[in-house]
Amino acid sequence: MSAAPPLVDRIADAHVVVCAGPGGVGKTTTAAALGLALARRGRRVAVVTIDPARRLADALGLGRLGNDPERVDPARLAGLGVAAPGELWASMLDPQATFDALIGELSPDARVRDEVLANPIYRQISGSAGGSHEFTAVARLYDLAHDDRFDVVVLDTPPSRNALDFLDAPERIAGFLEGRAIQAIIGGGRRGVASRIARRGTGVVLRGLQRLTGVDLLRDLQTFFTTIGPLSDGFAARATAVGELLRDGRTRFVVITGPGPVPAAEAEFFRAHLAEVGMPFTGLVVNRVAVVAERDRDLDGESVATTLRDALGAPLADAVGHTWDAHRRLAARDRETVAALVRSTGDDAPTVVPTLDGEVFDLPALVAVVDVLDPPRPAA
Repeated sequence: MSAAPPLVDRIADAHVVVCAGPGGVGKTTTAAALGLALARRGRRVAVVTIDPARRLADALGLGRLGNDPERVDPARLAGLGVAAPGELWASMLDPQATFDALIGELSPDARVRDEVLANPIYRQISGSAGGSHEFTAVARLYDLAHDDRFDVVVLDTPPSRNALDFLDAPERIAGFLEGRAIQAIIGGGRRGVASRIARRGTGVVLRGLQRLTGVDLLRDLQTFFTTIGPLSDGFAARATAVGELLRDGRTRFVVITGPGPVPAAEAEFFRAHLAEVGMPFTGLVVNRVAVVAERDRDLDGESVATTLRDALGAPLADAVGHTWDAHRRLAARDRETVAALVRSTGDDAPTVVPTLDGEVFDLPALVAVVDVLDPPRPAA
């Protein structure tokens, strides 16, 4: 059986590329590098990150990113081999702005929109409820995937255990809004909510809190459930649509990890979950791998030290030899980890990115990663 083609070939016709994996393994940098590689192939690419750090903006030479994609300077890209029609855009997810925009889209009129947006219960749920952050990520993905400015959207995601929430968020949101409990509350209207709360004996407590805090929680709950009711069908429909987008034939999932035992186990876990939920796994990227050329794998530290003693002196030469042996052991461990990941994920041609000198903080450094993901083709 022949090996799979290089990763960028596998995503070359994608409409959505989802980069998932543990935290701290270079996932955001890889998402940016994949976006740049696709732009180099003439595609109009939007890269979206939910990483609160500024690594993506720094790597792309941009200022502080916002919810709306910002285009990387075409003149800078031209010097890196990106020619028209290739474009590269980037944004950082703003969950609150995304949720607010979705409320505006689904509301039947401005009055309902303003009532929901001003409601304290909505502000709490949209900002911190379980699954809301992940749901807004896929909601934003849906918006950008239907934006005619872009051929492909590359999405960075939360660390992998949270990324499972990301994958499941559409179904959980839809299930919540379609559930009998929430529909009963919504269907009861203001009187229904008030009577249910009062019957449970919490009305007195809430009124006491109102006197102490000035916050009328009962009124806020009544307003929230009454105003959100007409939007529940729209939320459920959007959740279903983003779930279908994640399973679409032009969506590609790339699992990104490192060679350490913990991130490798996370990657295996995530790959298995993709299979369970029927989402398309496309390829594996293993970052920051210690590499020793095959011809040097049998060269031990003592031999290195012996070669260097005349030039460096015995103490320094011996230290270099010890360092070489440690690196060789690390490289052997990393090779074993990559081999195990090949077996567990089914990708027989993973992209292995060696440890690079320094961090990726600008476009030229990002190009070094791109050249590993998408090696330059020899001139014809």
